[in-house]
Amino acid sequence: MTSTTSSASAVTEPYTVELAPGVRAFVQPDGGWCLNNAGIIESGGRTALVDTAATERRARLLRDYATAHGAAPPAVVVNTHHHGDHTYGNCVFPEATIIGHEGCRRETLAVGHQLHGQWPHVDYGDIVITPATVTYEDALTLHVGDTEVRLLHPGPAHTVGDTIAHLPEQGVVFTGDLVFNGGTPFLLMGSLAGSLHALDVLRGLDAPTVVPGHGPVTDPGVYDTLERYFHWLGEVARKGHTAGRTPLEVARDTDLGEFAALHESERLVANLHRAYAELDGQPLGAPLDLPLVLGDMQTMNGGKPMTCHA
Repeated sequence: MTSTTSSASAVTEPYTVELAPGVRAFVQPDGGWCLNNAGIIESGGRTALVDTAATERRARLLRDYATAHGAAPPAVVVNTHHHGDHTYGNCVFPEATIIGHEGCRRETLAVGHQLHGQWPHVDYGDIVITPATVTYEDALTLHVGDTEVRLLHPGPAHTVGDTIAHLPEQGVVFTGDLVFNGGTPFLLMGSLAGSLHALDVLRGLDAPTVVPGHGPVTDPGVYDTLERYFHWLGEVARKGHTAGRTPLEVARDTDLGEFAALHESERLVANLHRAYAELDGQPLGAPLDLPLVLGDMQTMNGGKPMTCHA
């Protein structure tokens, strides 16, 4: 894999990584809040994207990378889920058909300018909420020129509308936020049990190159780290739930152990809220009390709001 960034800009500016002929990852360091990855697929004179970006400026950088060297403007954008860092930039690609799981479209419309509410001081630019116009339920296959892109919905996991984009011939999988590489997983709008199932789905694809939703391009070894985290989280939740302690109380007293190095550790309390909901028998992906959970996350973040890095 080769990087196309200069060392001077590698710390904060996006860069691309060539994964296979005609396939690149658009990586936004350091992968923290609002700094997601995207994919660029070119074949037969056609271009497609997997996800966009949180701000107009960053989405236009993605557009510049996608159309470099005379490539056609993207005709398709696949959204891996509804969160604004992956969908806000859809409006920068007006010629593209937006594709996503039916749950992704529903939630994109329901939450609207979600990032504006969470981080009102960020310069997002002129963002028009642009949901998927083509949706699917279980699976859908795209053909970008000669490149086959298989879209799979693993069930509720990171959100209720996740999509995996698998390129079988190239051995590449774009996971969206089913995978964080170096960051704490985030299950606020998804499912703990579903996230474990999603890892089984990803492993079954046997793709040697993994593009996470956040963090550097990696390999299937990242699944093992996530699996350990999810099992550890489940055990922490079971003990706290049995003892009648709140997720915040448990999170404050929990030793993160091997997971202390993961960024955005305040997500632990949100993940515990999700695990508690499942222990209470709520359906996978059932809505939680967002003001309560976000307040608990702010408490875990030293009483300060989380910082959007976009």
